[in-house]
Formats: sequence, structure tokens, C-alpha cells
Amino acid sequence: MSLVAGNLTNIVLQYSYILVLAIGMVIVIIGGHIDLSVGSVAALSSAVSGILVIKEGMPWGVGVVVGIVIGLLVGAWQGFWVAFVGIPAFITTLAGMLLFRGATWFVLGSISLSPFPKAYQDIGNGFANGWLGGNGYDLFTILIFAFAVVGYAFNSFRSRRARVAYNQSVESITLFVLKIIVVAAVVMAFAWQLANERGLPYVLIILGVLIMIYTVVTTRTVFGRHVYAIGGNLTAATLSGVKVKWVNFGIMLNMGFLAGVAGILYSARTNSAQPAAGNLFELDAIAASFIGGAAVTGGVGRVTGAMIGGLIMAVLSNGMSLMSLGLPEQQMVKGLVLLLAVAFDVYNKRRAGTK
Repeated sequence: MSLVAGNLTNIVLQYSYILVLAIGMVIVIIGGHIDLSVGSVAALSSAVSGILVIKEGMPWGVGVVVGIVIGLLVGAWQGFWVAFVGIPAFITTLAGMLLFRGATWFVLGSISLSPFPKAYQDIGNGFANGWLGGNGYDLFTILIFAFAVVGYAFNSFRSRRARVAYNQSVESITLFVLKIIVVAAVVMAFAWQLANERGLPYVLIILGVLIMIYTVVTTRTVFGRHVYAIGGNLTAATLSGVKVKWVNFGIMLNMGFLAGVAGILYSARTNSAQPAAGNLFELDAIAASFIGGAAVTGGVGRVTGAMIGGLIMAVLSNGMSLMSLGLPEQQMVKGLVLLLAVAFDVYNKRRAGTK
């Protein structure tokens, strides 16, 4: 179990920026769009942060904030062209991919910068260990996972009660409680191993907060419902009074924000700002969204599904690396997995349409 916990921690550390991008990408796809520029935007954010912190000697916090602001500005720029000018997101972000990649090379002068201060590096590599003490283990890690288990149990009970209220079929109470106990036991066993090793990675805390926020945004807010409505049926959404232009602008703005966050995480993880940073990140984020259940036609998808898809891609990459497979073989396998995932979605829709 200790080996498993350590390996899973490394997977989260190595692919945290892809998971962050997948959160934004699944919202883009639900809205019926695609974004090909996120890797370049992440690279530009990390480049500006590197210039400020490494070259200009500014505090690391300034670099983090400005890097994220760069992502927001790019999101606003692309949102303007998509929402108000009417250029399809595919074309807008394809242009953005070239534009912001060139801007990254220009900002860095075609050279890499390193190292970042330790506090900056800790964003992508640090662990919350010893915050609340513990007799040989990290109590903070235990409490965070315990809180997550309680939240899972509460949501499960509430969902079951809602299904019962609408006379929907549910499993027996014994099976239901047993499932929660098993999930809680597995999660807490994993938490115990983390608490006895290095503790909770900072990136996992950041990722957990983002997942909770965006799960609420997509499922319980007006903006989230409007995103699903636009992706599901644009004409119906327009006739229903949805402010399509502003929702599309918000989708792209949010994607820019998360690309900025991903750029900071990547530069902190690698301890450098690189002109080639973020290469193919957009493809991994898109693959994670589709493997996690997003529909190619829009209107379908969940943040948690994108996280599962991202973890599947991460585990695949990690496993193939442990098997000493080369980069060409890894790319071929990931491409095949993506193709099969989309084919499965198309097949299910066709079968549903014939019933």
C-alpha cells in the first residue's frame, strides 16, 4: 500500500497541470466549443512569471498573480472573438495557439530561465506535513480526507433520499451503507499511507479546491445550467433567454484563468520557464474530457468525469513509462484510447436514437 500511495502521489504531482486544464476544457466542450491554445497560454503565463521572479527579482507571489492575470487577459481576448465577433472557438484558439506560442518565445528570448525560489517550487513539489502535528504522522492529511469522506457520505444520502422522493429505484439500505463503508475504508487507508510518508501535496489541495468549486459551478449555478443549455441546443437556449454571448465569453475567460493556473503549476514543478512548455497539453486535456464522458456534440460532461479521464491518461502514461515504452508507443496508445472513447460515445448515441 505504501508503494501504491507513493506512486499515486507522484502521478498527481506530474499531471496536476493537465487535470487543472481538463476542468476548464470539459466546460468548454460542454458548451459546444474546443480550445487548442491552452498549452501555449500556460507556457506564456509561466514565461511572464519566470521573467518577473527570476530575471527581475520580484517576490514569487507577484509572479504567481501576474501569471494568472495573463491567463485571464488571454481568456478575455479569445472570448471577445468567439462571443462577440462570432469566430468559431476552433479557429480562434488555433490562431491563439500560434500567437501565444510565439509570444512565449519572444518573452523568454528563446531561452529557458531557472531556478525559481524554493517557495515558488513548493507550489508544485511541496507537501503539507506537520501543520497540525501528529505522533509520527501528519494529522492535517487525515482530517482533510476524513472531511472528504463525510462530504461523500452526505451527498450520497441526499441523492438517495431525492431518488426515493421521486419514486425512483434505489439499492437496499444495507448495500448502500456497505458501499459507503468500503469507499471510506479505501480512502482512509490511502490517507493513512500519505500521512505516514510525505503528507498531502500542495497541488492536491489546490486541485481538490478547484474540483469542489467547479462541481458546484457546473451543477448548481445559473451559469453552469446555461453552459449545458447552449451545448445541448443553442437555438432553444437562445429562445429561452440565455445570454449566449456572455456565457461563451465566460467559458473562454474561465479557460484562460485555468490555463494560467496550470502554467504556474508546471513551472513550479519543473523549476523553470521554458519556451517549449505546454507542448501538446491541449490534446491531453481534450482527451481527458472525452474519456471522462464528455460528448463530441456538447451539452454532456462532468468535472468529476474529466478528472477520472485525466487520471486514466496519467496512469496509462505512468504505467507505460514503468514498462520502458518509448514516447512513440505511448502516443500511439493514448491516441487509440481517445479514439475508442469517442467511438463508444458515438455508438451509444446511435443506439439510443434507434430505440
